[in-house]
Amino acid sequence: MSTGPLTIASTRRGVGAVTRPPVRRRLLLNSAACLTIAVCLFPVYWMITTAFKPSRDIQSGTPQLLPYTWTLKHFRTAVAADGFALFWRNSLLVTAGAVLLALAVALGASFAVARMRWRGRRQFMLLVFIAQMAPWEALIIPVYIISRDTGMLDRLPTLTLVYFMMTLPFTIVVLRGFIAAIPPELEEAAQVDGCTRRHAFRHITFPLLAPGLMATSLFGYITAWNEFAYANFLIIKQQDSRTLPVWLSSFQNVFGTDWGATMAASTLFALPALAVFLLLQRHVTAGFAAGAVKG
Repeated sequence: MSTGPLTIASTRRGVGAVTRPPVRRRLLLNSAACLTIAVCLFPVYWMITTAFKPSRDIQSGTPQLLPYTWTLKHFRTAVAADGFALFWRNSLLVTAGAVLLALAVALGASFAVARMRWRGRRQFMLLVFIAQMAPWEALIIPVYIISRDTGMLDRLPTLTLVYFMMTLPFTIVVLRGFIAAIPPELEEAAQVDGCTRRHAFRHITFPLLAPGLMATSLFGYITAWNEFAYANFLIIKQQDSRTLPVWLSSFQNVFGTDWGATMAASTLFALPALAVFLLLQRHVTAGFAAGAVKG
């Protein structure tokens, strides 16, 4: 048996054939990721730069990657608009109420599904998945009719309940997987030491759920904060009960749309969601990953 130059050369070619495709594959994946990020961020970039442009530059036909002249006039117009503080408060109340309700209900439901064995448990989770996949826009008319017949139109609690129902299925699914990933022996050990099941959950399991709670609360916050369709259909006569997404459409008049003020208001509208994400980003990835591993 000989190991000549031909064998060594073929071996080298084989090694090269193995090592080169992963490098090219990484380059393709990185290029695709950069392109995706650029496509997703370009509208945000255009919104922010438009908010700082003077009106004459916005209406000009010459595209500008960066404003030639920077101005804060549009931000002052947005902040001074009628109802800015009121609608900001309405959005905060509705969003906080929906998120807290979803977390409270989903925490009990996910614990029952993950830890207890009862008849209909699989069917319950199937219904939760179906509710998560259902398009909520298709339910606008039934929700409107029910709200009208029960006298719940033009009220913030109605929006809170609707957003609560929209975020509840996802919250149950994620928290259920997260609780299932926590060893039940931790609770059993606490019960052996004298804790009740409720106290064992409160002192042992609940602190370990922080990443999952933050991940689901961020999803619920963004869903309720950005929702427009239900807020537009359910708040009709009582204008003081409008939320910020509906308020953004108020920068239209008989002369057209004030794009500078609209972009400035949209930038201010996006800041709270961005701030919440930056505060919770360390826990969000861990929460989604843990919630998808086991269950």
